[in-house]
Amino acid sequence: MNRFALAISSGIARVTESALGPYQTAVIRIGFTATWLLFLLREFPHRQELYGPDGPWDLDLAQQLIGTNGSFTALMWSGSQFWFESVYALAVLTSVLLLLGWRTRTMSVLFMVGVLSLQNRSIFMGDGGDNVLHLMCLYLVFTRCGQVWSLDERRARRAREAHARGERIGPDRVGPALWGVLGFVLVAVTAAGRLDGDLTVPVILWGVWLGLAVWWIVHRRARTAQPRILLDVVGNIVHNGALLVIMAEACLIYATAGWYKIQGSRWQDGTAVYYPLHLDYFSPWPALADVLSSSGTMVMLITYGTVVVQVAFPFTLFNRRVKNVLLAAMITEHAVIAIVLGLPFFSLAMIAADAVFLPTSFLRRLGEWAARARGRLSRLVRRDDDPAARPEPRTPENPEHAHVGSQA
Repeated sequence: MNRFALAISSGIARVTESALGPYQTAVIRIGFTATWLLFLLREFPHRQELYGPDGPWDLDLAQQLIGTNGSFTALMWSGSQFWFESVYALAVLTSVLLLLGWRTRTMSVLFMVGVLSLQNRSIFMGDGGDNVLHLMCLYLVFTRCGQVWSLDERRARRAREAHARGERIGPDRVGPALWGVLGFVLVAVTAAGRLDGDLTVPVILWGVWLGLAVWWIVHRRARTAQPRILLDVVGNIVHNGALLVIMAEACLIYATAGWYKIQGSRWQDGTAVYYPLHLDYFSPWPALADVLSSSGTMVMLITYGTVVVQVAFPFTLFNRRVKNVLLAAMITEHAVIAIVLGLPFFSLAMIAADAVFLPTSFLRRLGEWAARARGRLSRLVRRDDDPAARPEPRTPENPEHAHVGSQA
């Protein structure tokens, strides 16, 4: 009984004392924001056809659908071209800022607003990866995704270093100003009745806004450390719960896909992979598709291997080595899908979801490699910009040798 109680208490302490998986959540933040940003930039010339007021899925059809399912989209607040361009630009801007890790809590909320506004405007414009992004943008709001590899982490580190040197640190003015502006917008939108429908998004918006206010007041005004500790515990619990939901969601996606494949006759006879390779829509490289489908044995192995990996992956989480092998296989599979079937954003979204299971040691080494590469690049740039740092041209000491060399 004492051993059981000790295990329970240690588990509770682990969940409440720290936000787990800081590197994993950072990779999720970077992966999904990069996927959405690249999609928006690639489809920028076609944004009108996808989500604009003059697209095939016009405003009336969108209003009828949203009136039925109650989904959230800011594009329904106005049908003007200016409003559409503003929302699209906001989606791009918040993706960039969240990718860099600037004010991650606020940017994660605005990132969610951008994703839901565009996707819910035209729900039939997607390839499967949009569903994953739709879910993950909601979960990302509840995570502390800026603990590492972010501008927030760099600002906090510099503040700690300045405090250790005894320097006086001025109050943060950007955060309260941003909170005030967004609060004014939220109050105005709510008063205008624009947040009618499903309560999920309004509750998240108001909850995060009020939570940030409480967080700022406690950290500025509390005379003892207990209120700050309590808020930290609550934040850790919410973060760890959201991280668990993200992991469960990824497992559910693979398990559902795998078990549905088992029921299909083409997957059972090992020929399912052959057919999408010969569809024009999914064949950006016909010659490569012909090479992959030329061998019946290869098609059968890829078909059965896909089903086995997807069904088995959730059960391998209890064995780290087997999990890492299947994880590498799934990431490779999505990379192949991106190239062979021409579905880069679906593959990027799934790879970003897979990243939650990557080992921390591997992610740390990856961060160290990136830091070293960035350091070398910055040194090269500084040396090229500074004429004094450039090496002087070599001149021969003996003029006769120089003359002989030039003649030769």
